[in-house]
Amino acid sequence: MADRATHERVDQFVAAGMYRPLAAAQPAPYWNPHSAQEPSRKQVSRVHVLTSPLTDYLRYELAACPGNITAGETIGILDEAEQDVADLPDHDFWLFDDQDVYRMHYTPEGAFIGAELLPARRLAEYQGYQDRALAEAVPLADYWERHH
Repeated sequence: MADRATHERVDQFVAAGMYRPLAAAQPAPYWNPHSAQEPSRKQVSRVHVLTSPLTDYLRYELAACPGNITAGETIGILDEAEQDVADLPDHDFWLFDDQDVYRMHYTPEGAFIGAELLPARRLAEYQGYQDRALAEAVPLADYWERHH
């Protein structure tokens, strides 16, 4: 995650109209679950918890997602201004292959500082968070249409 100065530069970039979102048909160059290099066809999904109204940076970040969706990723949005997320954790986490949970850590300024593998005994808890978030999330395209 970028530091505050980077976020401010991105906000200025977007506000000046210099940002051009990725075309919806352009797959993300770093990941394509449907390519020949990925025979296991793993499912990749994410839920972005945010609060509207959207900042310039959030609009910039979300505008960059269509390539990932084209590549097969499922992206949903939970907006704290519209939905109750009180039962979800207040931190980012990744669940790999439905067996390993990593909690992400950031500085107060938002810079990524590392990931912590959580004990296996916490797996069911985080699987529950994932299930709830995926079930209640609004597809990104629907959210974007209402808030852009």
